[in-house]
Amino acid sequence: MNKAVFLDRDGIINVEIGDYIKCFEDFTLTKHLGEGLKILQERGYLLIIITNQGGLAKNLYTVQELDKMHEFLKQEMQKFNVSFTEIYYCPHHPDYNGKCLCRKPDSQMLEKAIARFNIDPAQSYFIGDKQRDVDAGEKVGVKGILVAANTPMKEVIPLMER
Repeated sequence: MNKAVFLDRDGIINVEIGDYIKCFEDFTLTKHLGEGLKILQERGYLLIIITNQGGLAKNLYTVQELDKMHEFLKQEMQKFNVSFTEIYYCPHHPDYNGKCLCRKPDSQMLEKAIARFNIDPAQSYFIGDKQRDVDAGEKVGVKGILVAANTPMKEVIPLMER
């Protein structure tokens, strides 16, 4: 079985600005992201992003704008020979679509990744800046690591060794 690090996006991958990232120009990567993710990948972890993107339901941005951000992220990480196994996002918002099973703290996106990529939850982590990230991971047996928004990835890695 594989092991994985599941990563929240806003506040972990890119800088949290306190509002929705509505356009590519507001999408800035956190410090030392590539270096940190490279260490995780070299340790044998699959890297999988799990993110709520309720701004889609609110029509604050389009799937095309979201794809542009994710394509930029992938290109920047290629400079470090880092690649993401997958990026999962929930396009729903409870005020617009009602309740869904994919929006964190629910765990459907993690369940899909675990099944698709033969992941052992007991060897895996979910790094997030909100309790809902930790809760989603723990629902499927993945250890959650809660950090402050915009913490450099290289500072998060030692928390996995506790």
